[in-house]
Amino acid sequence: MNTANQKRVIALGFFDGVHVGHQALLNLAARRSEELGAIPSAFTFDVHPSSLILHAPVPLLSTPADRAGLMRRSCGIRDVIVCHYDQRMMHTPWREFVTDYLEGIHQAAHLVAGHDFHFGYKGEGNPQRLQQLCAELGIGCDIVPKVEREGITVSSTAIRNLIAQGEMAQAVRLLGHPHVLTGTVNHGKKLGSTLGFPTVNLHLPAGLLPPAYGVYAARAVFENGDSRLSVTNVGVRPTVEDNGTVTIEGYLLDFDGDLYGQQVRMEFYDYLRPEQKFDTLEQLRDEVMRNARQTRDFFASHPEI
Repeated sequence: MNTANQKRVIALGFFDGVHVGHQALLNLAARRSEELGAIPSAFTFDVHPSSLILHAPVPLLSTPADRAGLMRRSCGIRDVIVCHYDQRMMHTPWREFVTDYLEGIHQAAHLVAGHDFHFGYKGEGNPQRLQQLCAELGIGCDIVPKVEREGITVSSTAIRNLIAQGEMAQAVRLLGHPHVLTGTVNHGKKLGSTLGFPTVNLHLPAGLLPPAYGVYAARAVFENGDSRLSVTNVGVRPTVEDNGTVTIEGYLLDFDGDLYGQQVRMEFYDYLRPEQKFDTLEQLRDEVMRNARQTRDFFASHPEI
């Protein structure tokens, strides 16, 4: 579909995790798009601006591809503009970013931003300036106030802290969806047949925050849209490995098949226990069986997911 000459309503932000605060922007952009007959769109960078501005890498919740997938599935966004953040973009004046980039290149007819959105060189662009400039240009503009849940201002930083601490259920409430990590299935140690569960082994994508080491009630979603419940271990697999590499290993329930080389989206819902080392594979198998019962019970008690 050629969208080059169509007007867009663009939600502005980095959108790491696409949490419920982000969804307020994205859903509003989708509604404005219906009103204007425009393409519901979102703008994001490939790397976090702080990585260049502060020279400190920010461990992220989601890759650009996972962010785009969440926006499309959850909020009806059709066009996700992923911009490379480099020195040139960092030094772009805020007015030029709007006039040349958003309006000129991407045909923005309406912009949606959060209450704390800053942009352009030295962050000189802010919501008030954005609204004033849009009025001059004849572009619509909405500024969305902060979103709170259970007295907490929803932010990617708060969710990162929860996930790093193993508070997955609380993180999921602030996200408004499961925490997702997508990767290509790699060959592991073939323990699935030994333990009685087929497994998928994924590498943690570069630059992403690893969830707290431990075992989670999860769901694995395959390329064809099918899914299975999964007992998913995040960590270094101390019972069978000694190289310290962080892996994501899902023990799939009620599945028989070959997924090697396929993309699998792992959806995390609840933290079951810390990662631990077992003396024997039999002990590991018994614990995975117990975790499988916990996982089935969790999803049975949450039929809405």
